[in-house]
Amino acid sequence: MARIIDGKAVSADVIEQVTRASAALEAETGARPGLAVVIVGDDPASHVYVSSKSRMAKQCGFKSVQHTLPEDTSQQELEALVASLNADPEIHGILVQLPLPTHLDSDAVIQSIRPDKDVDGLHVVNAGKLMTGDLDGGLISCTPAGAMLFVRQTHGPDLSGLNAVVIGRSNLFGKPMSALLLAANATVTTAHSRTKDLAGVCRNADILVAAVGRPQMVKASWVKPGATVIDVGINRIDAPERGEGKTRLVGDVAFDECAEVAATITPVPGGVGPMTIAMLMANTVIAAMRAHGLKPPSFG
Repeated sequence: MARIIDGKAVSADVIEQVTRASAALEAETGARPGLAVVIVGDDPASHVYVSSKSRMAKQCGFKSVQHTLPEDTSQQELEALVASLNADPEIHGILVQLPLPTHLDSDAVIQSIRPDKDVDGLHVVNAGKLMTGDLDGGLISCTPAGAMLFVRQTHGPDLSGLNAVVIGRSNLFGKPMSALLLAANATVTTAHSRTKDLAGVCRNADILVAAVGRPQMVKASWVKPGATVIDVGINRIDAPERGEGKTRLVGDVAFDECAEVAATITPVPGGVGPMTIAMLMANTVIAAMRAHGLKPPSFG
């Protein structure tokens, strides 16, 4: 049976390190890390995410600011708010909660955030730094950064000689995850829905990362015995065994059967999920320390 990675415990360790770094920054400069979260409209799931991010920021000792804008906010109004946050020296991280209402151009908003305040790691400058191997100059997208921390804790910082397969090629996760694995010297295959013999490609992986958004797609027969399996999927499926109309969360990996083959595996929920907010907090304190000319610690 595989070792199951406890994402809640690992994320709690990261939050503890962030809180210490935040206190050290305030002791040295008198400034606290500042995180501004912007939410447009009243999507219930987005409000739950934003509340948890704001709560965690306060727990870390940050200055936490939330801007809640009405559904009919214009592109001009939203970009004007981002411009004011860009210019505010007390704000070190800006996060615009996605998805935005459909009349807004999300990409234009994200690209209007100053790269050094882009704590979601979505600006093309930060993506470009990651793709060129500059891991210390930019800010790394939070979910791949969290998944990579699991990989480092399992295999160490140098992945030389290991084959890694990432199923998924999104700008949000698949591409940055592949770049992080490559920077750590793994031999990386980025697979996706059009990959020929996907199961065969996955069976070659010492490190298998699934981010396709298809519930329990990765079966035990896809997993190399002794592999590390990182499940990034979050899918809600019917759970009639819990009662009529009930659902439950599952990943992209058929957990029970793959856990019999893998050496290490992440569960859903409780695996990669908690790491996303933890790495957001890490990015905010990194941005704040850089803004004050200090060298940030590495987290994890």
